[in-house]
Amino acid sequence: MKFAVIKTGGKQYRVAEGDALKIEKLPAAVGDKVVFDQVFLTAEGDEVTIGAPVVAKAKVEAEVLEQDRAKKLLVFKYKAKTRYRIKRGHRQPCTKVKITKLGF
Repeated sequence: MKFAVIKTGGKQYRVAEGDALKIEKLPAAVGDKVVFDQVFLTAEGDEVTIGAPVVAKAKVEAEVLEQDRAKKLLVFKYKAKTRYRIKRGHRQPCTKVKITKLGF
């Protein structure tokens, strides 16, 4: 099995060809190609390459499927005995991408 570990948006993801995942928002339109060049690990069968800190000349290509927002998170602040209650919601913007090519 061929897979890689990439970094985007301050998080690391284990990806393989054909995977679709939601990541932090990218400045790209739907249908655009995106290249992730921060590849920390590559694996093909029993051959594993670990970068220091990244694997040289390794790239992962993806296609933007949609620009969306994540599920709503409720933020509730409360202080006892002071009638202080604040309820707010937050929806983080995200991008859904499909991995098209692992280049290593």
